[in-house]
Amino acid sequence: MRRFLLQRAIRAVLTLAILSVVIFALARATGDPLTLILPPEASAEDRANVSQELGLDRPWVVQYGRFIGHVLVGDFGISLYHRQPVNELIRDRLPNSMRLAGFAMAVAILLAFPLGVLAAARKDTLFDRGDQVIAILGQSVPTFWLGVVLIETVASRLQWFPPGDIGGLDHYILPGFTLGWFVVAGMMRLLRSGMIEVLDAEYVKLARIKGVIERRVIWQHALKNALIPVVTFMGMYFAILVANAIVVETVFAWPGMGRLAYEAITTRDFPVIQAVVLVAALIVTVANLAIDALYVVIDPRIRHAG
Repeated sequence: MRRFLLQRAIRAVLTLAILSVVIFALARATGDPLTLILPPEASAEDRANVSQELGLDRPWVVQYGRFIGHVLVGDFGISLYHRQPVNELIRDRLPNSMRLAGFAMAVAILLAFPLGVLAAARKDTLFDRGDQVIAILGQSVPTFWLGVVLIETVASRLQWFPPGDIGGLDHYILPGFTLGWFVVAGMMRLLRSGMIEVLDAEYVKLARIKGVIERRVIWQHALKNALIPVVTFMGMYFAILVANAIVVETVFAWPGMGRLAYEAITTRDFPVIQAVVLVAALIVTVANLAIDALYVVIDPRIRHAG
């Protein structure tokens, strides 16, 4: 077991190391940030002075070495655009993304569980076909389009919920639903397929023969055993929601990590771009390690193989 988890941890560290090189190079491929920081009438001397002050005049190898050295001690540097420590920006924005992702996951669970279970219990019925249509739409409809439609109809015309920005619980409804819609589709299909397999198991058939009411068979006996793959994927889904909320947070003007990444890309703020991507990758990596550990606990074959 320890060997299995150690191998996964080593792979995770190597992945983060490779990603740091890739994002460092790609961030600088977006262009010269001085064109956005300095006014158009700035002289060559001004550009040279600012470049030297920000450390952009040094070779990329030197810049990368300084970047990694600071990251290893938990310092992501100073934002070129905001002119404040990147750690402060992350500390202000990350909780907002975590709360939105948590709300979106709650929405996904409340919708996916009853729909997925009932679709499996009523396999090949009109209800099941309707659920499959919902799942297809959830995985094919672009997130930005759904967000714009909700803002235009629900927020602007019907005025049921605020169109964006952070605030009370009502501010979470539209961005949370938009962010969680894809998760609803994936979780619902996963739960449906798991329930269909479990409902055909011998112990379920035996429970029916003994006269256990169908509702208890489905919700107590079958669901508990169909939850194993769903629970493991929920951790991964949550990490993806936190890491990939850039579209939803931009559409709804949500002050989270996704919007911070968008602002950093448009302003060529290298330190912020690097920090956001690495923090998002770290969240996904930790979630993967947690899921691997959970698999070791759930599946004895992995534990014995390790």
